[in-house]
Amino acid sequence: MRIALITPARAGSRAGNRHTALRWAAMLRASGHKVSVSTSWNPETNPDMMLALHARRSHGPIRRFHEVFPDRPILLALTGTDIYRDIHTSPEAKESLELASRFIVLQPKAIEELPRRLRGKASVVLQSSSTRLRHRPVKKGFRVCVLGHLREEKDPLRTLEALSVIPAKAGIHVIQAGDSLDDSLSRRATRAMKIDTRYRWLGGVSHARALKLLASSHAMVISSRMEGGANVVSEAIRIGVPVLASRIPGNLGLLGDSYPGYFRLADARQLALQLRRTATDRRYYESLRQRIFELRPRVKPENEARMLRAAVMATAATPDS
Repeated sequence: MRIALITPARAGSRAGNRHTALRWAAMLRASGHKVSVSTSWNPETNPDMMLALHARRSHGPIRRFHEVFPDRPILLALTGTDIYRDIHTSPEAKESLELASRFIVLQPKAIEELPRRLRGKASVVLQSSSTRLRHRPVKKGFRVCVLGHLREEKDPLRTLEALSVIPAKAGIHVIQAGDSLDDSLSRRATRAMKIDTRYRWLGGVSHARALKLLASSHAMVISSRMEGGANVVSEAIRIGVPVLASRIPGNLGLLGDSYPGYFRLADARQLALQLRRTATDRRYYESLRQRIFELRPRVKPENEARMLRAAVMATAATPDS
């Protein structure tokens, strides 16, 4: 099939949506499909199907495709902001839901956010990682990394706030990487580095460097307010890095309800307690590592490719697309 893969993240972007789009395109091409990746849609490409990431931000291409080819299927991949905000509040996202033939969600709990009448159209595709890096934390101190763009949905400076109530003798230091999409957050991060030498914000880095930083850290924190199913969690699982995560559906859907490394959303003090326990309680730390190891089969690239192919074929077979 000829598939038009639409992502709002432009070429060269470090956004997770761009990485997902390129990974999916490679997987589908390996299965024999012809895939074009773009931020917009040109009717002259005459695809058999559209695969669009993001209900609100890809609304324009979705609507145009449906107008030109009303009988051709649209497979819509729903992001965290889609699932946990936009499909409830945005007219554009709501219309994208109605125009789509089927949906992809990135972890099973996301299905619960869809209208009941649409849940049967959803397929789960767990994101994977193909990195060969393995967990080799630095020898000096206890390194914690935070990876992701500085924007409100990520609650990105919660780990910095937690660090401020942890004594220096604990040996914990935090390295954060990600472009700033909010000037106030970048100012706070820059100011914090001058006050506390245990904290360093690197700004935007390449994906390869981010993975090396992850592999060299003792633990990773993901403090997001909303996530569709963060690829950085899959990468941490693949490498073997223990994760401390905000207790939100997007993280629960990837790590499991009984995973021991959660903290209450936006609760810096509970995160600080988790960080100190992770750094000082060897038995607890090893329990986190063991649970991460048990999750590794879920993030194999062949697992993601299989689920993606199944979602595409189910969409192609949808009657009256």
